[in-house]
Amino acid sequence: MDDSVFDRAQEFAARIFEGDSGGHDIYHTVRVHALARAICEAEGGDERVVRLSALLHDVDDPKLFGDGVLRNARRFMESEGIPQETQEKVFAIISSISFKGTGRSVPESLEGRIVQDADRLDAIGAIGVARAFAYGGSKGRAMHVPGAESREFQSESEYRSSDGTTINHFHEKLLKLKGLMNTETAKRMAEDRHRYMEGFLEEFMAEWDGLRRCHVLRLTLKFYENRIIQNYIKRITKEKRIHALVLNRIST
Repeated sequence: MDDSVFDRAQEFAARIFEGDSGGHDIYHTVRVHALARAICEAEGGDERVVRLSALLHDVDDPKLFGDGVLRNARRFMESEGIPQETQEKVFAIISSISFKGTGRSVPESLEGRIVQDADRLDAIGAIGVARAFAYGGSKGRAMHVPGAESREFQSESEYRSSDGTTINHFHEKLLKLKGLMNTETAKRMAEDRHRYMEGFLEEFMAEWDGLRRCHVLRLTLKFYENRIIQNYIKRITKEKRIHALVLNRIST
């Protein structure tokens, strides 16, 4: 298996995700691949298995393709003549890295834990914020609904069927990911990304509440503005009447 297979794997994934606007495009795959390579360099493991798994990790994602059968990954690796042992390692990784609503799924191999960390790192931070709203928008979900509470999911099916708001998704999944990283390298990388999300949510809620306060303030100002204008008109009208009366008396 020479290095050119990774270029072809990326091209294969690009065709699968062509036209995606929900945050699972080829650029997500490229970022996960780069993160996985960086973590692997620090943590060890079979780099070839890590790279191939990272590039193919979403090509059969159940939330994108429904049944979760690894037909796309299998088709690519068989067409490339990837050794069966390597294929099985990649299948095991792809099948075990997803959040599944509880986050309790941890791959058995070091390579799997590395790819899972890389995938989760791309779900948090500034990119994670952008991807969350892109995915929510693609599913027609509201950004935020005041009073709508986040949930604790007990199963993958419950998680998959949820249609909660994007802001709730932060509490249901994204804010948990820092504490679910497997490798020390990923744990360090997650710190800044997690802080960014916390800051974003604080700013989002401040602006959301602030807009409501500003709306009330605008209505209040409009009310008093109208009162001032009305009083001014009355005063001017009264002064004009007095002026007209004075002129009338002078002329007579």
